[in-house]
Amino acid sequence: MESKSLTYTSYLKINELLSLQQCKSNPEEHDETLFIIIHQTYELWFKQMLHEMGLLRTELQLGHTWTSVKTMRRILTIMKTLVGQVDILETMTPLSFNQFRKFLDSSSGFQSVQFRELEILCGLRFSMMEKAHTENVPALQKLRSRMEEVTLWEAFCTYLMVRGYNVPAPQRVNTNGLIFNPDERTQDVLVQVLHTDPEASVLSELMVDFDEGLQEWRYRHVKMVERTIGTKKGTGGSDGVTYLKNTTHMAIFPDLWAIRSKL
Repeated sequence: MESKSLTYTSYLKINELLSLQQCKSNPEEHDETLFIIIHQTYELWFKQMLHEMGLLRTELQLGHTWTSVKTMRRILTIMKTLVGQVDILETMTPLSFNQFRKFLDSSSGFQSVQFRELEILCGLRFSMMEKAHTENVPALQKLRSRMEEVTLWEAFCTYLMVRGYNVPAPQRVNTNGLIFNPDERTQDVLVQVLHTDPEASVLSELMVDFDEGLQEWRYRHVKMVERTIGTKKGTGGSDGVTYLKNTTHMAIFPDLWAIRSKL
């Protein structure tokens, strides 16, 4: 018996994909479909970013400049797409969202495991990362496993070491917020890099682009939430906008920002 040939529909599992948008509102609210699709799309892009970050860390640790540059540029393009999706979500009015918000129960974007993974690889740690998943053992194990992995900053410092720079290895000293403290010794090396090493300079500036892009996404996200629910508590019991505002200007590569005043 001959097997069916692979088609666009079967390869991409289109039928399964299109069956995943299941509204909870009753009667069904028109904008809930948009809400679901946007957030499912976010999760797909988070998955791709984690995939790319895995390659980026490997290439950095091997001292490979141009494959790292190529990978980082792809990550940055995805970041721009994430920011652009906020424009689509903002076509939904606060009144429209509130028509189905009560049906979301305790579900919340704070429970996105993949976004927490992204933050962890960026060197961030928050108590809520684990608190939000105390009843989800597989998720908790995944996050704790990620915390043992090499961060983007550690991989970048290894990249500089491979290129012969005497940069100190980052020390994980904090348990809340960014785990690394800024280091003036590292900053002195980075100033040298920008003055004498064009290839490494391109990569270091892309790291800044990523840091800025993440801050931009956080800003757009918090303003979208603020214009939608104001100062209300989040659906998962979080502080909502109050918490989000505290993360808006959180730099993940502070040494790369600090050298701006030293050039």
